[in-house]
Amino acid sequence: MSTPGGHAVVIGGGTMGAGIAQVLLAVADRVTVVESGTAAAEAALRRVADGLARQHKRTDDPDAAVAAAFSRVDVEIGLPAGATPALVVEAVPESADLKRDVLGRVAATYPDVELLGSNTSSLSITELATALPFPERFVGMHFFNPVPVSELVELVVGEATADSTVAAAQGWVDALAKQAIVVRDSPGFATSRLGLALGLEAIRMVEAGVASADDIDTGMVLGYKHPVGPLRLTDLVGLDVRLGIAEHLAATLGPRFEPPELLRRMVADGKLGKKTGEGFHRWD
Repeated sequence: MSTPGGHAVVIGGGTMGAGIAQVLLAVADRVTVVESGTAAAEAALRRVADGLARQHKRTDDPDAAVAAAFSRVDVEIGLPAGATPALVVEAVPESADLKRDVLGRVAATYPDVELLGSNTSSLSITELATALPFPERFVGMHFFNPVPVSELVELVVGEATADSTVAAAQGWVDALAKQAIVVRDSPGFATSRLGLALGLEAIRMVEAGVASADDIDTGMVLGYKHPVGPLRLTDLVGLDVRLGIAEHLAATLGPRFEPPELLRRMVADGKLGKKTGEGFHRWD
């Protein structure tokens, strides 16, 4: 079974995928980020480079440290042919159809891959596994944003996921010096379900004029010792991402996860959080 080291492939070079690629450089000999086109590939490479610069800015020779790490990462358009990687992590956007298509292509390209993970934050691992001829080697590997500084990885066990696959994923997480929690496949898993419930209620409070976004966030940070308030976290995750997860959970778990109208309106207006410069807070 897969052990840390060798070649790792990350499919999708957005914020999460680039962060996953960056941290995997600490344990893999080489990391390949897979993107769909030239512009996306160039953007992914810039994200990894920027992340490495932040990671090594306090080292004695930051330029050398960044160059050494950056020399072991590459970006490909489409899955690279050749030897089977030790680990493949799918990190494309939260669309079940898109993820199943990507997973099917992984299975065709690397039929012998021993560990295949999905960075989904809410979609069913059991359902995504229907795209695979080897569902026993597939597991949810839910990283958290920002990946380089987050200490948690949520491992999601599908109905067909083998115990050895969970153990192998745990080995990678341990090697990354992060903490894994293991949860059964269910809508929203453990973290997204609880985090979204808090975030949606905070949005409803803003919508009802109970308090400002700043004051709600300050209350949770100072009163409950959360590292970041629920509305600032929503901005970091992306309001569009939160809306998609809420719609999925409302369909599977019921109306308590129905998205507030304010969230729908802000997404329609393009106020998606940090990535657009404005959400519940303004971002420079």
